This record gives sequence, C-alpha cells and structure tokens, in this order.
Amino acid sequence: MTVNQPPVPPMAPPMVLVHGWGMNAGVWSGLPEAMTAGHEIIAVDLPGHGGAPFSDDQWSLDHWANACLEQVAGHSSRQTPEHEEEPAIWVGWSLGGLVALQAARLAPKRVAALVLLASTPRFVRAVDWQVAVPEGTLAQFHDGLLADPAGTLERFFTLQLRGSDDLRGQLRRLREAIATRPVPNPAALAKGLELLREEDLRGPLPDVQAPTLWLFGERDTLVPAAAAERLDLLMPEAETRVLPGAAHAPWLSHGAETSAAVAEFLQGIGA
Repeated sequence: MTVNQPPVPPMAPPMVLVHGWGMNAGVWSGLPEAMTAGHEIIAVDLPGHGGAPFSDDQWSLDHWANACLEQVAGHSSRQTPEHEEEPAIWVGWSLGGLVALQAARLAPKRVAALVLLASTPRFVRAVDWQVAVPEGTLAQFHDGLLADPAGTLERFFTLQLRGSDDLRGQLRRLREAIATRPVPNPAALAKGLELLREEDLRGPLPDVQAPTLWLFGERDTLVPAAAAERLDLLMPEAETRVLPGAAHAPWLSHGAETSAAVAEFLQGIGA
C-alpha cells in the first residue's frame, strides 16, 4: 500500500539586508522576526562600513554592488557550485536601496525580489525631481566629515529619525546597534555621499526584472513620501506604500506595519 506524502514546501529564498550610509549591518538587529521568519538572513556591510574592506578603486556604484554580491556568495550557507546564482530577496535601506537596485541590474538571476526601505532612485533634487533633499544638505555633510566625522554622523542619525514619535528611544537603539561594529572608514563615507549626490537610476528602472516594493515613511525628511507617486509612473509594475507616522527607519518605529507590508508583498509574489 502506497501512502501519499504531503509535498515538501520549497525553501524560502535567502534575505539579503543592505544598510544605509554611515551605518553597518548591526542596524538590522531591530528588524522584527515576523519580517524575516523562514528566511536565511545575510546582512552585508557596504564597502568601508562595519569593518568591510574599502579601497580607492571602489569608486562607482557598480563596485559597491559587486562588493555586496561577493559578500552574499561568501556567506550563504546554501551556496554551492551548482547553485551559485541562487536568487535572494534583497532588502535595501536608503543608500542600501540604491546598491540593491544596482545589484539587480548587474546580476538579475541572483535577485528574486527587491524591498526598498526609505530609498529612491535619485537622492538629490533636480528640475524634474523635486521629491528629494537639496544638494546643499549633502554638501554640508561632506564638509562636516572633514572637520568633525563623529559629530557629522551623529547629526545624520538625528536627521534620519526626525519626525518619529519616539525620537530619543529610537536614536538610542540605533546608536547601540551600530556600536557593535567598527566605525566607518572616512574615505568610504565621502564616497558614499558622492554616490548619493550623483547617482540617478530613474532611467533604468523599467529594466529591473525583480518584483519590487518601495516602502516610504510619511514623515521621512530625507526621502519624501511624495516620491511614491512619481515611482508609480516610472516603475508601474512595482508596488509603493507609505507608512503613516513613520520616518526614515520604518522598521524601527513601525515594526508591525513594516513587517505586514513586506509579508503581503512577498506572499503576493510567492517568495
């Protein structure tokens, strides 16, 4: 007599986490478990951040994306020669979202889906892109790095969380999370600001093959939530959501809402 066995559910794809400028992979310690359940987590460090190597020849967004792709290949416990291009869900925050987008362009077979938290294809304002910060804001941070790197980072942390209901508590948790790893390389910080100032991925967006969720915070002062409307036009196949009351780090301030939005998106694409 043959007993029919229930089908074995497929393994969920790994989840790659890419942090933002001036941070490190420790920042994801506050990520809700509901958002990552069932996924192998691979938290990478951007070049020169969190102890990751950095060299002067890592001057382009391509270099930064490839550095993260190499980290993923080296850290996944399921990477084997026959599965070296195993697709993963890439979650990118702020600058990390820009890097994740570029990874999807460079290695589309390795990116099953994109979840872009408080990120944008262009971070500074232009005549045809007002849903961004003034270029002078990034210039001030660049100048501040030369005079007072630690103080500049502290001001940036505060700016990221401005608008949150629990600014002090979130700022404390953010400091504690990133303090677990080495401070960023000043040269890498300068290069990261340059990428934020100069990169513009609006044109290539329609070529991105991976299903994409753009998640914005209603009170974000760095990446205005109004960008969601523009992205609906630039990338009509993508999903965009705005979390009421959230600022630039929605998973810290609105963990349940962020998890629910990501879970619904992943369920909808079968990931």
